[in-house]
Amino acid sequence: MKRSRVIGLAAAVLLISTVVTGLFLGVQTRAQFKEIAASWTGYADDAAKKGVWISSIRGYLGYGGIIHNFKNYVLRGEDVYRERVEVQLAQFDAVLDEYLAEPLPEEERDALQTIAATIAEYEAKLPIATTAAREGWPAERTDALVRVDDSGALLAFTALEQIWRENRAQSTERMISAVSKGQTLIDFGFVSMFALVVVALSLGFLMALLLRDMWVAMDSLSDELVHRRRLEQSEKLLAETVEQSPATILITDTDGRIQYANQKFEDITGWNRSELAGRTPKLLQSGDTPKATYDDIRARLMRGDAWHGVFRNKRKSGGSYWAETTILPLMGPDGEVRNFIGIGEDITEKRRAQEQVARAQKMEAVGLLAGGIAHDFNNILTTIVGAAHLASLDAAEDSDLAVEVEQIDIAARRAQSLVGQLLTFARREPGIAVPTDICAVIAEVARLLRAAIPQTVAIETPDPAEPMPVLADPTHLHQILMNLCGNAAEAIGGASGRITISVARPRKTPDGLASRREGWVRLVVEDDGPGMSSATLDSVFDPFFTTKPIGKGTGLGLTVVQRLVQETGGLITADSRPGNGARFTLWLPGADHLALADAAEPVKLPRGRERLLIIDDEAEIASMFRRLLMRLGYQVDAFSRATVGLDRFRENPGRYDLVILDLVMPELPGDELAAEIRAQRPDCPILICSAYRRSNLELRGPSPGVLDKPVEPMVLAQRVRAMLDDAGSAGSAGA
Repeated sequence: MKRSRVIGLAAAVLLISTVVTGLFLGVQTRAQFKEIAASWTGYADDAAKKGVWISSIRGYLGYGGIIHNFKNYVLRGEDVYRERVEVQLAQFDAVLDEYLAEPLPEEERDALQTIAATIAEYEAKLPIATTAAREGWPAERTDALVRVDDSGALLAFTALEQIWRENRAQSTERMISAVSKGQTLIDFGFVSMFALVVVALSLGFLMALLLRDMWVAMDSLSDELVHRRRLEQSEKLLAETVEQSPATILITDTDGRIQYANQKFEDITGWNRSELAGRTPKLLQSGDTPKATYDDIRARLMRGDAWHGVFRNKRKSGGSYWAETTILPLMGPDGEVRNFIGIGEDITEKRRAQEQVARAQKMEAVGLLAGGIAHDFNNILTTIVGAAHLASLDAAEDSDLAVEVEQIDIAARRAQSLVGQLLTFARREPGIAVPTDICAVIAEVARLLRAAIPQTVAIETPDPAEPMPVLADPTHLHQILMNLCGNAAEAIGGASGRITISVARPRKTPDGLASRREGWVRLVVEDDGPGMSSATLDSVFDPFFTTKPIGKGTGLGLTVVQRLVQETGGLITADSRPGNGARFTLWLPGADHLALADAAEPVKLPRGRERLLIIDDEAEIASMFRRLLMRLGYQVDAFSRATVGLDRFRENPGRYDLVILDLVMPELPGDELAAEIRAQRPDCPILICSAYRRSNLELRGPSPGVLDKPVEPMVLAQRVRAMLDDAGSAGSAGA
């Protein structure tokens, strides 16, 4: 009994010891788990968060930070360093505000305020550095004025880092201590259970299960630490990727309030994140996109659908840019739309390139159109010029009829100039530069203009008796002056005004032009009209730009003038202000006086009695040529159908002394017609009068003469007479 009691007592003691031990181990284990959890929370939340802030502050104080960029700006004076300082100051303030908002020990708060005070000194002295950079002060002077003792800040930062390291070390030590105590507790429990296993297998089995659970918990905690570290690295990588993305990224809530914008968004729009917080993307709207479109976008996003399109957005500075944008809805775990994310690409330069290509294609189309209309239009002008000349022969001098005929001639010349502008704009007719008296061209243009502009507009020109030779195409000079003077007269309108044309040969070579032995001639065309605004002046030479009402101008006149001046190697500038008229200054290459031909005496139309054949599909032109040449004594047959004219020539190839034909005809092209004529008679003189040039025309026998339509009657008569005389001389030599 006594032994039973002892055994019972021992068993009871053992049982009680086992229960007490179990309770002790359970309580201590639970306490250690709480200690581990608390120490881990302190380490993960407080130390990690402060570590991020301290790392950011280290960046602002170290290489590439505020102090480094400020000193670079003082030393080099480059705006890029000032801009970096301003951006980093804003970022520093944001980090410091977050840090100071936390409950901090006094020592830690004092260190942050010391650093903030030093950075504030740099910020306060930034305007001095800006003034020094703008005015070019010596670096020594600037450094003396803006020098800041930042040693205190660096010591404070060192202390701050030391405090953070100590806190982190304490948290780590606390966590390690808790884990170590837990391990010791496990070992103690294992030994106790091993001693009791003989008499209490069931208690030992339960303790074994408890020990196994504890080991699993420790492994899980270790795995959790590794997983958290990987998540932190992944989140950091994702944040850096988004921040450095070449596309703009903007995140808003479902009410459109901006929650995040990356660096690219700041760079393109000019808005920084502190300015964007709480605002909506409406600040980007330029007004081009209607409200209905935005409503449709929002409806699509709330349905969970993405949207893709192009916006013209407004920058903070007031400028604009084109953005190809994709807006996506961000879903929560419950499937509801929580946020909107906008991803944009700046395509401004791409659009400009596309517009330039479209503009080049438009210019090419205009060139083709100009070449197409030149033939028909020049045929019409040939008839008008020739008929006007014939009418002038019958009109009494100084009669009303003579005046009206002169007006017809002026209108035809202006139309001829317009065709020349189109062809020049299309680069179809390059000019031939020859020494030309610019004063003589001015006098001719002034004579034509005086009959075409209101009497209230006066024209002042240089003395034609004092020639001023330039190296240029005479026709192009005529176009240039007609355009400039015509624009000046239209600008003055019905009011009283004056157009002044002046020429001079300055000794100094103008800027932008190479020096020449013959020098440069300055031609100035100015008026006292209403003038132009700065916006109009900037676009005055652009193709198709015009301030005239629809139907009143082509927008090509000054573009053609600029191109013609540039073809001479010269330069043209425009100067004007509202209310002060306009002034166009042209620099043209000078020519040698000795190269100028003597002025020829007026020549009468040469006459003859030879027999001529005219073939032109335009009946009016054929008839006009026939009437003109018959008045000069020639015997003329004219046909408007090429096949009929060819049949007439074949009847007697030796009958005609000269054949005049067009190059472009419907039934039989002029080159084929000329070849047939030469096949019948190889020595037959042929004169081609056409509005369409062909440089590769090859025929048997002598080269044909070529005249461009519209043909001046004087030029036609002289060329016909010259070709007949040449043919007669060749025949005499052959005999």
